[in-house]
Amino acid sequence: MNTAIKIGDTIDGFRVVKLLGNGSSSEVVEAIAPDVRMVVLKLPRDAAVSSPSTFDRFRRELEIDARLSHPGIQGSIDYRHSRSRPYLVMEYIEGETLSSVLEREHRLPVGRTVDYAKQVASALVYAHEHGVVHRDIKPINILVADDGQLVITDFGIASLSGARRLTWQWFGASLGTPDYMSPEQIQGKRGDARSDIYALGAMLFELLTGRVPWIGQTPLDVMNKHLSEPVPAMSDFGVAVPPELECLVRKCLRKKPEERYQTADELLYDLEHWPELDATRFQFAEEETLPAAEEHLLLLVAGICVAFLAGSTLLVTAAYLVQHH
Repeated sequence: MNTAIKIGDTIDGFRVVKLLGNGSSSEVVEAIAPDVRMVVLKLPRDAAVSSPSTFDRFRRELEIDARLSHPGIQGSIDYRHSRSRPYLVMEYIEGETLSSVLEREHRLPVGRTVDYAKQVASALVYAHEHGVVHRDIKPINILVADDGQLVITDFGIASLSGARRLTWQWFGASLGTPDYMSPEQIQGKRGDARSDIYALGAMLFELLTGRVPWIGQTPLDVMNKHLSEPVPAMSDFGVAVPPELECLVRKCLRKKPEERYQTADELLYDLEHWPELDATRFQFAEEETLPAAEEHLLLLVAGICVAFLAGSTLLVTAAYLVQHH
C-alpha cells in the first residue's frame, strides 16, 4: 500500500509543495518540476495500479490527455523521463475550482453564467470532435483561472471513441456524486456527447439557482429523481431567470438524449444567441418517467458487486446504497 505523499517528498525530481486531493484511487499534488516550473502530479495508489479495470482507466486518461490540446482543457506535459511509478504530469493552472466559487457566491449572475457555459461548451466541442466524452462534468472538475479562463480537468472516467469501456465505474466515492449524471449513465449505459450536455445543463441550473436540480437523502434517491421527476422551475427557488435561458437549460436536461441538444456545437450556438431564442422551439411532450428506476438500480448494484468483488470501494458504496434504501 502506498505511503501517503507528504510536502517535501521528491518523486523522480518533482518536489511536492502542496497536497491538492486525496482520493481512494489516486493522490493529486502540486510540485516543482526538474525544470523549475509548477506542475500537477496525479499518482494512482498501489491498489488502483493492481486493479486491471482501475489501471485501465488511468492508462486511458494518459491517452486522452495526450490527444487533447485546447485552452479550455487541462493539458498534460510529457517530460520523457524514466519513472519510478506511474503518474500523470499536468499543467499547473493558477486559480480555483468552480465549486469553490459557488461555495463563496452561492449563485452567479446571468451574464457570467452564460460566459462560463460558453467556455465549457467550446471545450466540449473540441473534445467530442476528438472522440472524447468527459462523462463527469461538474463544478469541482472545472477550474476558473485567475484570468477568467475556464479549464476542464479530470478525464479519469472519460470515454474514448473506439476503446473498450466498463460502465458503472462512477460508483466509487472518489469519482463524484450523481447530481450531474445523465439518465442513461444512471441506467448503466456508456453515454455519449449528449451525456456531457446533460451534465452541463445540471451545472447551469446550479450556477443560476444556487442548487442542483434534484436533492435527495441518498445517492440512490437522487438517481431516481433524475429518472422520474421533471426539472423543477427555477422560480420555485426564488430566482428570476429569463425564460429563453431557462428553456435552454431545460432542453439540456431532457431525460431522453434524442430530445436534448445533439451536439455541443448546437448548444454553443444557442448560448451565443440566447436572448433571441424563441421559447416555442423548446416545447416538448410532457416529460416521461423512465422505466425501472429504483428496482432496476438495486438489481444493477447487486450485479456489479458480484462482477467486481475485488473492488472494495465499489462494495462499500453499494452496501451504503442498499442499507439506506
